[in-house]
Amino acid sequence: MDYQEQLPRKRVARKDMMKRVARFSKLKGFDGGLPDSNMPGCERTLFNVIGFQPPKGEKDGMQSPVGADAARMAAIKISEGFNLGYCKALPGKGPMLHNHDTNETFIAMTGMWRASWENEKGKLEHVDLKPLDVISFPSGASRRFMNVTKGPKNKESVLMFVIGGDAPRAEFTRESMSQLGDAGVWPAKATPARKAAKK
Repeated sequence: MDYQEQLPRKRVARKDMMKRVARFSKLKGFDGGLPDSNMPGCERTLFNVIGFQPPKGEKDGMQSPVGADAARMAAIKISEGFNLGYCKALPGKGPMLHNHDTNETFIAMTGMWRASWENEKGKLEHVDLKPLDVISFPSGASRRFMNVTKGPKNKESVLMFVIGGDAPRAEFTRESMSQLGDAGVWPAKATPARKAAKK
């Protein structure tokens, strides 16, 4: 056969490939660093698995989708055009309405997750995702997700998210920021850096 490869081929040493392996059992999760981190009902733990670097202009509500601390702690430190992480949350918990400057795709891993967005009339719509179901939000679409699993209230479920770009930016909607201000959790008070959350 006279087939000619067109893409460059790279041979990779095992030690270099092992830098690209993340074991879920060893991931460090973070529960802070986002405007709604201290808002009742928004409690969750975010795991930065691949990518997620702090974005340029990180201040005044503009931050990494995984928060300030997790953005500096990728398990696999690469910048190759996408980011991947996990969220663990109890039933009834999830972030407030927010936006990204790139695509965000959700994949339910365990439990049931509600993915909501603002439709063309500014009203919230949603779809519920069972394990391995997927929804992909375009950049600019205001969205949120919530664990809506029925059953024990003390059992967390896992959602995977993939976000485009090398240092994506996220911000909460004006309405979300107003609710956070009214609740006294934003602007954030100067506090010591939060520690990694327990799994």
